[in-house]
Amino acid sequence: MKIKRNLLKELKEHLTKKEISLIVGPRQVGKTTLMLFLKDYLEKKGRKTVFLNLDIERDRQFFNSQEYLVSKIKLEIGKQKGYVFIDEIQRKENAGLFLKGIYDMGLPYKFIVSGSGSLELKEKIHESLAGRKRVFELNPVSFDEFVNFKTDYKYEENLADFFSVEKIKIRNYLKEYLNFGGYPRVILEDTEYEKRRNIDEIFSSYLEKDISFLLKVKKVESFSSLIKLLSVQSGQILNMSEISSTLGISLPTVKDYLWYAEKTFIIKKITPYFSNKRKEITKSPMVYFYDLGLRNYSAGIFGNLTQTEEDGFLFQNFMYNLLSQKLSHTGANIHYWRTKDRAEIDFVIVSGKKLLPVEVKFRNMKRPVVKKSLKSFIEKYNPRKIIVINLSLSKKIKVNNTEVIFEEWSQVFGENCF
Repeated sequence: MKIKRNLLKELKEHLTKKEISLIVGPRQVGKTTLMLFLKDYLEKKGRKTVFLNLDIERDRQFFNSQEYLVSKIKLEIGKQKGYVFIDEIQRKENAGLFLKGIYDMGLPYKFIVSGSGSLELKEKIHESLAGRKRVFELNPVSFDEFVNFKTDYKYEENLADFFSVEKIKIRNYLKEYLNFGGYPRVILEDTEYEKRRNIDEIFSSYLEKDISFLLKVKKVESFSSLIKLLSVQSGQILNMSEISSTLGISLPTVKDYLWYAEKTFIIKKITPYFSNKRKEITKSPMVYFYDLGLRNYSAGIFGNLTQTEEDGFLFQNFMYNLLSQKLSHTGANIHYWRTKDRAEIDFVIVSGKKLLPVEVKFRNMKRPVVKKSLKSFIEKYNPRKIIVINLSLSKKIKVNNTEVIFEEWSQVFGENCF
């Protein structure tokens, strides 16, 4: 059985638009599979399609010039309306300008284009295709997609109810997801041995193709060591000088490599929320991983979670990914809050002038406890509400004028509280 992706609905709706549908995301998260599904969907409706992949040598020849590519498309589709799928566009030098030229010819073709997270895609292609494309980001399989797959899509229409009723099953699914992450190839394997083989190949492919080839990073070993170091510091404030010293690479190189890792969909960097520059930490970022399985593999604990503290960091990363998913396209930003007095909040969601602090606790809470850090934030910013995500407690209390909502983690999937 294939894993259904939530992004498919959006892509189908965009097929009627003239804009290029540009699918980006980490390597091997299912972009090609998604495009082939769309191709099959269109052909069943009687539409003309052509599929070209720049990773395939015989297809690469058609990208020697814009005219050559157009000739190939006309040969396959004709001059009527049709759909052109181009996979791995990052293999084409100056891909943005190349596609812009074809788009501006006013041809009767709809282009659906995908590529892995190279700098060409993340930077130049956006510039070149301004007003001519819509970007769709496909990430590793989300937890709700994972649960739907594991339950054979039986509860697809009432997943929130499943989360509410089947708490033991959901906790078991959470443990599996925190261990192995969301890469489709990993999920589809039954044994831990095969899962490990697949995650190893995914990471090696990323280093060899995206980092070594696309980004021209010569010291792949140093970059790999950085990812491993970040994996044991996810959810913690980064000390750039300490990383530089540990890896034996310069501070500018550390910053460059962090930038590369972010632009290629391995990590997400968040910055502190502050208003008082003298008291709050304003420079050091914090990172989370797009995929928990890749994070665990880099940390040497893939499929072998045993430490409570380690589980806590992973759960925090898990909730960050969920928040990012819920807040995508809303304009809201996620920060963390730390002060030199050691007051801390895991996440502060900023939307315009509105603040929503979110604290994540990987433990069963029996009663609502508002700790010093939360009180400090309330006293300083007086937010309308604060959410404390935990494993078991659902309750609301008031602290001054702030509503503190203790929310069981599994119920967050069925609510629009963010």
